[in-house]
Amino acid sequence: MADTIRLTTAQAIVKFLDNQYVSMDGVETKFVEGFFTIFGHGIAVGLGEALDTNPGDLRVMQGRNEQGMCHSAIAFAKQNNRKSIIACASSIGPGAANMVTACATATVNNIPLLVFPSDTFASRQPDPVLQQLEQSNSLATTTNDAFKPVCKYWDRVCRPEQVMTALINAMRVLTDPAETGACCIALPQDVEGESYDYPEYFFKKRVHRITRPVAVDEELEDLAEVLSQAKKPLVIVGGGVKYSEAGETVENFCEEFHIPFGESQAGKSACKSSHPYCLGGIGVTGTLASNVIAKDADVVLAIGSRLSDFTTSSKHLFQNENVKFLTINNNRYHAYKMDAVKAVGDAKVTLEALAAKLRERKYVSSYSGEIEAAKKAWDEEWDRLAGIAYTGEDFEPIVKARDPRTIPEFVKLTDGKITQTAALAAINKTIDKDATIITAGGSLPSCMQRMWRTDKRGGYHAEYGYSCMGYEVAATLGVKFAEPDNEVYCVVGDSSFQMLHSEIMTIMQERQKVNILIFDNCGFGCINNLEMNNGIGSLATEFRYTDGKKPTGDLIPVDYAKIGEGYGLKTYTCKTIPELVAALEDAKKQNIACLFDLKVIPKTMTDGYESWWNVGIATTSVKESVREACEDVMAGRRESRQY
Repeated sequence: MADTIRLTTAQAIVKFLDNQYVSMDGVETKFVEGFFTIFGHGIAVGLGEALDTNPGDLRVMQGRNEQGMCHSAIAFAKQNNRKSIIACASSIGPGAANMVTACATATVNNIPLLVFPSDTFASRQPDPVLQQLEQSNSLATTTNDAFKPVCKYWDRVCRPEQVMTALINAMRVLTDPAETGACCIALPQDVEGESYDYPEYFFKKRVHRITRPVAVDEELEDLAEVLSQAKKPLVIVGGGVKYSEAGETVENFCEEFHIPFGESQAGKSACKSSHPYCLGGIGVTGTLASNVIAKDADVVLAIGSRLSDFTTSSKHLFQNENVKFLTINNNRYHAYKMDAVKAVGDAKVTLEALAAKLRERKYVSSYSGEIEAAKKAWDEEWDRLAGIAYTGEDFEPIVKARDPRTIPEFVKLTDGKITQTAALAAINKTIDKDATIITAGGSLPSCMQRMWRTDKRGGYHAEYGYSCMGYEVAATLGVKFAEPDNEVYCVVGDSSFQMLHSEIMTIMQERQKVNILIFDNCGFGCINNLEMNNGIGSLATEFRYTDGKKPTGDLIPVDYAKIGEGYGLKTYTCKTIPELVAALEDAKKQNIACLFDLKVIPKTMTDGYESWWNVGIATTSVKESVREACEDVMAGRRESRQY
């Protein structure tokens, strides 16, 4: 008989997680850093007791909002290239439900996130227990069933011994590069505290190997045969390049075979922005350089990309009627997209194997100056965007569709004279080269994908798979945990900041120096653009007082610096670019978290470059403006691939 140790279910969870490791390319890393938790009655005396009595080497951190703490954990795992995680635990009911959105964010982005929501009593003796969701059609249904569609693995531990297979299967998914995402293990409150004689071998050190499977030779031959016939190929760098740590491999591949590359949001900063074949972001929020080259490409090789609508411009971007698609992806589901000729395997070793086959064929593309011309045109446009300044009452913003009241009213109300594109350029030039910048929802990721330049691998941290507003502030904490020696910044719109900034308190509690840059333009700027560019009025997307039926009154000013002051942050209010630059320089000298309240003129974000986006526009409307916009959408649909 194996030796046993008597532990509660919760104690077994803690002991097991403290001894999990991953190994990639021979480098071993402790996999679980610790726990974020918000203790409620469903978890305080079960898992809480275990973490209080013997947490081992696990850190215990106090979240403020369950979604927020999960966002911090996602950012930590993402910035660690998925080789280290922070588990998250919540109480029953509303605390658990708050983690559902974060689990979806993790799963969409293929980021490992392990959550332990408390559950109802397995015995059902106290039903309905406090915060229990009751369904008359099944007493087995609880709030935690909501995690099933957003998680890669879901389990409910109804007996102490079940936790062994639950945890092992969670590790299987969390450490699988092709299938990783959110994993949920629901913990009935009584089971958390129940004891069992666990075999000691369950708690032995486990090293989960993150391997590099290369695509089979037949698939490599398929790719090489198509690509070797291409005259104007294009590479799309997806997030899989970053997690495979294949950025340099992609650069060498593109340089050897004279192939330009564009970047998805997840893939940006896997490669260096200064590389001569880097065209920048691609798709709906892409650069002029990427999108012009993409239109004529005859072969598109997507490496580690989900090929989302923003990357492909809703499958409209590639207009060469004979264009062929190739994919390298470790996930077979993603590899099949766009009717691609696929190679299923790790990005780095599969690309190296493909390079060998192209070398045998003595392949090189037929570009003759188009790449350099496209990059030159974009550099000139970048300089124009960086130099846009408010000129007074005659000022014309980039985005033309607007409420004529907004800009004069905003300037009078806030005295803000910063344009969004000039602000991003100034930030890019001023902060340290080894800093990391974070972005997620709103118009800022659009501008950032186009304008941000960094040669730091992993220096651009975007959550755009789920585009979850409210991610940014919490993410600064996770990234700072991952990179304690580097400056960490987030750019966050005022609307996203309003949605979720609760983890500021955890940032202060953990004594972490992060930098939060709030772009205050009094509204949901990008959605206001979407409305008005499609013939709809400015409805409920600007922060205006209500007239009793709609929010169409005066703009509502907010002093975000005072919010930061209330938490103890060092704060700056910036109304001009020189004030912003001075604040950024001063913040480098601070040893506490800093918050910047930028008063940014509405409608000064970037607009589209040779791109299109399919939206669900009304096909019947009394408004002529909507009917005209609908005709444009229908024309775009006719010009796009069907699947």
